[in-house]
Amino acid sequence: MFDVEFYQLPNGETPVADFLDGLDKKMRAKALHSIAILEEFGNALREPHSKPMGDGLFELRIKFASDISRIFYFFVVDNKIILTNGFVKKTMRAPKAQLNLARKYKADYERRHNHA
Repeated sequence: MFDVEFYQLPNGETPVADFLDGLDKKMRAKALHSIAILEEFGNALREPHSKPMGDGLFELRIKFASDISRIFYFFVVDNKIILTNGFVKKTMRAPKAQLNLARKYKADYERRHNHA
């Protein structure tokens, strides 16, 4: 079993919590179910549920009906998974801005928690 945590900005905000709060009820339920699957299987989770994005980042792939969402995450020591940010997918590729934001959050987390 893995321990899933939401990345927290220095000001206390949690981008993934804000993202989940903005989803409609059914997509939020599906996203929370996907997070539970990630918590259970961790680094053994593969497509179609999870996909590596490079630089130690992965995306949790969430689909409900024709709606698709993604949540970026990475692993740290002691079977811990940090969820960084999420977005509703509207194009074939993950938006570069969202991926860059996940990279920035990962680097910030590692700097503040000395996991470099």
